[in-house]
Amino acid sequence: MDAEEAVPESPPHAQQRFELLQEKLVPLWQSIQAMNQDEQTIVVVPSISLDKVEGSTISMQPYEERYLFLLLLLRQPRARLIYVTSQPILPSVIDYYLDLLPGVIPSHARPRLFCVPVLDGGPAPLSVKLLQRPRLMERIRALIPDKSRAHLVPYNTTELERDLAVRLGIPMYGADPRHFPLGTKSGCRQLFEEEGVPYPLGIENLSSIDEVVDAMIDVRGRKPEIAQMLVKLNEGVSGEGNALVDLAGVPEPGAPGEREAIVKAVEAMEFELEDATYPGYVAKLEERGGVIEERIQGTDFCSPSVQLRATPLGDVELLSTHDQLLGGKSGQSYLGCVFPANPEYAPTITREAAKIGKRLAKEGVIGRFALDFVAVRNAAGEWETYAIEINLRKGGTTHPFLTLQFLTDGKYDSETATFTAPSGQTKCFIASDHVESPAYRGLTPDDLFDIVVRHGLHFDQSRQTGIVLHMMAALTESGHLGMTAVGDTPEEARALYDRAVAVLDQEAAESLAERPLPEA
Repeated sequence: MDAEEAVPESPPHAQQRFELLQEKLVPLWQSIQAMNQDEQTIVVVPSISLDKVEGSTISMQPYEERYLFLLLLLRQPRARLIYVTSQPILPSVIDYYLDLLPGVIPSHARPRLFCVPVLDGGPAPLSVKLLQRPRLMERIRALIPDKSRAHLVPYNTTELERDLAVRLGIPMYGADPRHFPLGTKSGCRQLFEEEGVPYPLGIENLSSIDEVVDAMIDVRGRKPEIAQMLVKLNEGVSGEGNALVDLAGVPEPGAPGEREAIVKAVEAMEFELEDATYPGYVAKLEERGGVIEERIQGTDFCSPSVQLRATPLGDVELLSTHDQLLGGKSGQSYLGCVFPANPEYAPTITREAAKIGKRLAKEGVIGRFALDFVAVRNAAGEWETYAIEINLRKGGTTHPFLTLQFLTDGKYDSETATFTAPSGQTKCFIASDHVESPAYRGLTPDDLFDIVVRHGLHFDQSRQTGIVLHMMAALTESGHLGMTAVGDTPEEARALYDRAVAVLDQEAAESLAERPLPEA
């Protein structure tokens, strides 16, 4: 039986029960804002319950551990945190995060942390694994002393996470799954149109290759000079659902043979996900739909994003801007980010994002979300920005920014695009989920801790600069990890990041060097 087929049915009146639970977020949020140190329990379930294209071989455990920065919430002296993962977390990794806690003794925080491994390393989403195990769910409920002072923190919010919240009897800090369509590629293009936010030329709500071809003919008729177009699956993540179509050599719009040439170009499209297949991609398009849009190209191409938060009280907060680091076959896969974004266009994308944030809050969306943009210079040398995506979930820019915020107590000024610690010192970072080398498989997380300390790279609370590691579960298996380098300037953060990578490369090479045989 397929794992997802074994998911229990939703509880009776699940949506109605969920909406009643969500009302409890209002007094809980007011209490948290009042800083009155009331008891609270945070249940973290970092389940990635999103569509993956056929061929995706992503390992879940490293991504589930990517949000261990939330252990820094234990600096609140009466907070309890329940952290659920598929497999157990290495104890030294837990110690690493607890030792980062500012102003809190780790031995005071540890009894308030409850790690709950499912002991199931299969590919099913973590939420599915929990819903399949009522006894384990009962155990988690027993760890919550007061359900009126508790909430669920997921990675993304689908009906699976809604059902988790209902079965646990606690509200969820995240978007109601009924808002899920707003975060799809088709849904966000419609929002951009309705709110007057510039976005690439294209067509949404497509569900077959024939519709994709017809849409490309339509768009080329409106803008004949388009050289490349993107096909995007509605629910693709981190660029994995994108495919590039090269239109070079296609006859002019309306010319004989145009459609046949576009069909061939589509059949030859280049998938961002390396192992994706054409039949698998087409099947997912037919199942969930997608969009086509012009691939924006130009001088000084950048891919910035804006993070926002809609509170249970209906307020919208502009949290941060980042420049995303992209890679992959055609440069559409998320690798990492630089904070803050270029101040030349950061205020512009912030203003555009605010329009969408206001609309989402009006729709009743709660929680963190991000808007992705592309920015290019026009012929006059001015920046032009286009919104391309809404992520109604935590993303790759969430964990490094919150890590910085939790460690420094600083604040971001959206007008100046600067982040300032209470000391008055500005802070910047460069972060990546893809610090990787086959040689890193010769290292363990404990080796990493030794390396960063010996080389003076560990985050220094007195200077509030240094390296913070994450995703260490991927180290020995696939030779990659995540890293955030915090500095006082962009140049310092970059230099620190580059030095850390160079040190890791050197240490990894030494770890694989042959040792002399022991004496007989």
